[in-house]
Amino acid sequence: MTDNSINTRLTVSREDLLQDGSDAAFRTMLHNLLAFSARLQQIRGQFAAFIGLSGPQYPILITVRQLQGDAGVGANAVAAHLSHSPAFVTAETNKLAKLGVLNKWPNPEDGRRVILSVTDRGEELLKTLAPQQQEINDQL
Repeated sequence: MTDNSINTRLTVSREDLLQDGSDAAFRTMLHNLLAFSARLQQIRGQFAAFIGLSGPQYPILITVRQLQGDAGVGANAVAAHLSHSPAFVTAETNKLAKLGVLNKWPNPEDGRRVILSVTDRGEELLKTLAPQQQEINDQL
């Protein structure tokens, strides 16, 4: 097999994803999306560090805030929203509770489960981050 034959193999088969029989534009788009995703991960890590959290803790905190409503949100719902395992979310929410940024209490309907909400301290941390988020998000 020559290098030339590798370049002629299509990575997609749908006609609407090909331009003049080539998947080069699709591959370029995919590469650009992956690069952008990596940059977003980097920015997320910087946001987390700014408020003293780890990279994985920051999206958990903002997801709890987004989903908590008036009654809090279950850890499993947070895990599903972030496509993480419940065990991982449990471990990280334990750390966040120790940091005083999350409230964590037993679910009254099922004592094996917990309900989460952002504490006043957690809200204050997120408020301090808002100006940096606005600046970065405006550029994005």
